[in-house]
Amino acid sequence: MRRVVITGLGAVTPVGIGKDDFWNSLIQGKSGIGPITRFDTENFATKIAAEVKDFKPEDYLDKKEARRMDRFAQYSVAAAKLAVEDGNIDLDEIDRDQVGVILGTGIGGVETFELEHTKLTNRGPNRVSPLFIPMMISNMGTAQISMNLGLRGSTMTITTACASGTHAIGEAFRMIRSGQMDMAFTGGTEASITPISVAGFNSMKALSTRNDDYDKACRPFDKERDGFIMGEGAGVLVLEELNHALNRGATIYGEIVGYGSTSDAFHITQPDPEAIGASNAMRLALEDGRVGKEDIGYINAHGTSTYFNDMLETLAIKKLFKEHAYKINISSTKSMTGHLLGAAGGIEAIAAILALRTGIIPPTINYQHPDEECDLNYTPNKAVERRIEYALSNSLGFGGHNASLLFKKYSE
Repeated sequence: MRRVVITGLGAVTPVGIGKDDFWNSLIQGKSGIGPITRFDTENFATKIAAEVKDFKPEDYLDKKEARRMDRFAQYSVAAAKLAVEDGNIDLDEIDRDQVGVILGTGIGGVETFELEHTKLTNRGPNRVSPLFIPMMISNMGTAQISMNLGLRGSTMTITTACASGTHAIGEAFRMIRSGQMDMAFTGGTEASITPISVAGFNSMKALSTRNDDYDKACRPFDKERDGFIMGEGAGVLVLEELNHALNRGATIYGEIVGYGSTSDAFHITQPDPEAIGASNAMRLALEDGRVGKEDIGYINAHGTSTYFNDMLETLAIKKLFKEHAYKINISSTKSMTGHLLGAAGGIEAIAAILALRTGIIPPTINYQHPDEECDLNYTPNKAVERRIEYALSNSLGFGGHNASLLFKKYSE
């Protein structure tokens, strides 16, 4: 099997735009959560979210072109162009027929859907934009990258709720490893901080309502956690076959060596109380990479700050790793970025890769009250230095979707 390496990183996140700003914010424990500015929250139980700040579509797109895209697609193109720049990729020097785009999104163009539905109900069907469908459909985050960069390889969108970005990276990895393409732009994108989305998650009692203490509202694994914080943005990675990367003199951030994917087959929103599916996804990733449990030094957890997720992900880790679970540094970077839904796997994979490369483990901030059911090392509040060889990144989605990626520190 061919080796697959990571050679470019593009991040559009609530804590920074670009790989460096994103990573520096994480290791400094900076929160990107604040009051929602996109709409009036007076009648909403949750009034806070992790919005992307200072994003200007015209920095990455022609103004007319940007107006023809939902924000989730704008974010995806911006992250892909940042990854091109970061990876020093000359698109005219590569075979674009051998470069694919595999992207995840959980919801797609929900903001466009809301706006156009309002036009329909208030002003009639003739006022609905002819661009409604091509702006709203979920594949357009992927398609816009393909069109903007001229990439003609396999192009597809994966939608598995909050596991979408991680599944997309895993499937891109498999396709490169098996020889179906030489390079892929992959990860996830989402822009769902809208009235209907917040109202829907509020009705499920899934969101935190700690509005007056917003920078401490997201507290994964903490006993007083009360729900997740919605985030937005995109994380795009360039995966590349090793020799292809070496031949063009690429900087190699790390290697992806394993991928596991399972289903709970249990409930539409609640994780399996035995945590079998989540545990098996990590086990399959290790088996795929032929790596022992004791080799894992870091896990970027799904860690949403909801009661069941954090408790059962902890159980899944202990079920697989036994006593070694207590020797692993674990962190939920969602404590800073909020939960980017289908894009979470993209930015969290970037965090895991940079932890391997730099030897710095980002923290889980706002961890103040230990929970007896969550008793592992969650790297509380401050980043720590630790040289690690292997890291996992986990994502767990509504519907019982579980995905885990295994990354390795690169060596020739």
